[in-house]
Amino acid sequence: MRNAQFRRESAAFIIVAAVFAAAGFAVEKSAGTAVTLCALALYALYLGFSLRRYRQMARLADELDRLLHGQGSFDLDRYSEGELSILQSELSKLLVTLRRQSDSLKADKIWLADSLADISHQLKTPLTSLNLAAAMLSEPELAPERRRELSRDVSRQLTRLEWLVSALLKLSRLDAGTAALNPVPTPVRPLLDAALDPLRIPLEVLQIALRIDCPEGVTAILDPDWAAEALGNILKNCMEHTPPGGTVTVAARENAVLTEIVISDTGPGIDPEDLPHIFERFYRGKSADPGSAGIGLALASTIIRASGGTVKAENGPNGGARFEIKLYKSTV
Repeated sequence: MRNAQFRRESAAFIIVAAVFAAAGFAVEKSAGTAVTLCALALYALYLGFSLRRYRQMARLADELDRLLHGQGSFDLDRYSEGELSILQSELSKLLVTLRRQSDSLKADKIWLADSLADISHQLKTPLTSLNLAAAMLSEPELAPERRRELSRDVSRQLTRLEWLVSALLKLSRLDAGTAALNPVPTPVRPLLDAALDPLRIPLEVLQIALRIDCPEGVTAILDPDWAAEALGNILKNCMEHTPPGGTVTVAARENAVLTEIVISDTGPGIDPEDLPHIFERFYRGKSADPGSAGIGLALASTIIRASGGTVKAENGPNGGARFEIKLYKSTV
């Protein structure tokens, strides 16, 4: 009787039954008695069905409460077709979705905590070097040659910090879906030139040969600016792992389905243990440069995947690392 709906329905039933019973008694006593007995029987059935329904609702509420607290699960066999089964089914779908979202949020929180720890570590190293260099530069008796050396080191660390922050911002924009990639048919050769421009002097200083095999007319569907960033990071990785006198090779081919760009080097190759993790964020392989932040290849992979392409790392048949990029055409 604490349920307002039950009280309203009972009151309505009693009023209707009383009216029909009074009408029956007005006609004949036996008719009024029959109407009253029928009304009592129907009300008894109504009470039975209502009790069963409210027990099911109470059981469903208990199951929902346990599920919301991470305990138990729905028993679909308890509910027959109709009645509360449709509501139970929809609530079950809702709770499954909520659980998945909760698990996803927990995973995101763990990933964020790990990422912040990695970012803090990556920033701490150059900041520590900058603090030490600043302290030494403030010494009045510092030799001019040592002062110039420290100034160059400060410049290198600031450049590294600038690149690190820029790469992290680009990754965060790609993760959040706020990066405006504008894939358009783009000639590949000028794109390679743009990606190689910052590396030409280091390649020359390190005496590393550059070989480009890209026929004129080869195009790919991509965003030129972002793609140059991705290719530049892969080329930089190959350059850093190629010994003096080695070669970095870039080859591009196109067919009706896709454009393939292969970047390879004559370095020692990628350790088999590192291959499955080479594109993971902040991952540093066994042969990684001490100053590596483990972001360049992760950023390159994220950009290529956001462009609808794929990238695979492997070791070449004759040694050295090999990066295979496939950029699929929007139409065939």
